[in-house]
Amino acid sequence: MSFKILTLNNISVRGLERLPRERYEIASEIGHPDAILLRSADMHSMDIPASVIAIARAGAGTNNIPVASMSGSGIPVFNAPGANANAVKELVLAGLFLAARNICQGWEFVRSLEGGDEAIEAAIEKGKKKFVGHELPTRSLGVVGLGAIGVEVANAALALGMKVRGYDPQITVQRAWQLSSGVEQALSLDDLFARSDMISVHVPLNDSTRGLVNEVRIQLMRRGSAVLNFSRAQIVDETAILAGLEQGQVATYICDFPTRAIKDHPRVVALPHLGASTGEPEENCAIMAAETLRDYLENGNVRNSVNFPEVVLPRVGDNRIAVANRNVPNMVGQISTCLAEARLNIADLLNKSRGDLAYTLIDTDSPIPAELLERLRGIEGVLRARLV
Repeated sequence: MSFKILTLNNISVRGLERLPRERYEIASEIGHPDAILLRSADMHSMDIPASVIAIARAGAGTNNIPVASMSGSGIPVFNAPGANANAVKELVLAGLFLAARNICQGWEFVRSLEGGDEAIEAAIEKGKKKFVGHELPTRSLGVVGLGAIGVEVANAALALGMKVRGYDPQITVQRAWQLSSGVEQALSLDDLFARSDMISVHVPLNDSTRGLVNEVRIQLMRRGSAVLNFSRAQIVDETAILAGLEQGQVATYICDFPTRAIKDHPRVVALPHLGASTGEPEENCAIMAAETLRDYLENGNVRNSVNFPEVVLPRVGDNRIAVANRNVPNMVGQISTCLAEARLNIADLLNKSRGDLAYTLIDTDSPIPAELLERLRGIEGVLRARLV
């Protein structure tokens, strides 16, 4: 079986190499694609072909993809979590130093000096006291979100001698194993803010995280604190952060999202979206997305999906059915009944659910007739069924 992949952005060649050309046709314009591979292209206004059965983003966030409507059609949306974690972690660490030592402000001061060397030296001796900073081991860092990036930031800050606390009520077992035992658990967001000199946010943007750093939480922080945002602009309430800066409650705001309101503020360091801007993350994201997509198309396995549960089943033979459905009672029973009536013996089966959705992989001992798929698709609640 061969597959057609529609690309909406330039995808790293290292990633595309994971899709062998003898089985995959890949192009930016292609008819009846089986899947879409993209980076930052906005799909919300796109007329998505009916032939598409999967979407993979070579990056972490999926705000540019209509995930809800894809879920309703039984289409998994994949991302590449953690592929850019080291790049973002390094920039956050740089941000900690920028905030602690007033490096950018000091640099701007020096660049503004005029006159000869003696005049410059005199001005430096007179002005350098304005840029006195502090050492990181004397400060505490609160990390909001302990996913791939948050865990790396917390561990690295701990290695720098900082007191580190983290908060993530949905931390996975995998990330918990990776987190250093020296990172303390905060009881709540308010508890984290109240006990932190510096806050770094690492959460996706959604209704519950929009404006997470707000006026109330800024006032909970210790006076002269620093806020770092290398996640999404809207996670920090811009009006609240500006007010905090004017009051002196916040000493520095370091972010990756310049706007007209903040870019010229003397105590804001706004970078031009540099979080994952190295060559390595682009390649890593493309490789992870391509490998995830290939495993789904060829084996039906679901990894790194933002809307469907993780379902990975080693193959038993060549006969496999994949069923995406709504998470309602007796679904597996109805599917099994259809197989029994078709006189198919189940060699292996794995079913998992995630919220309102569920996904089932079934291996059978004998070939699967096409009419069985039609019966499965006719079950109320089944969103998609295919032979793999």
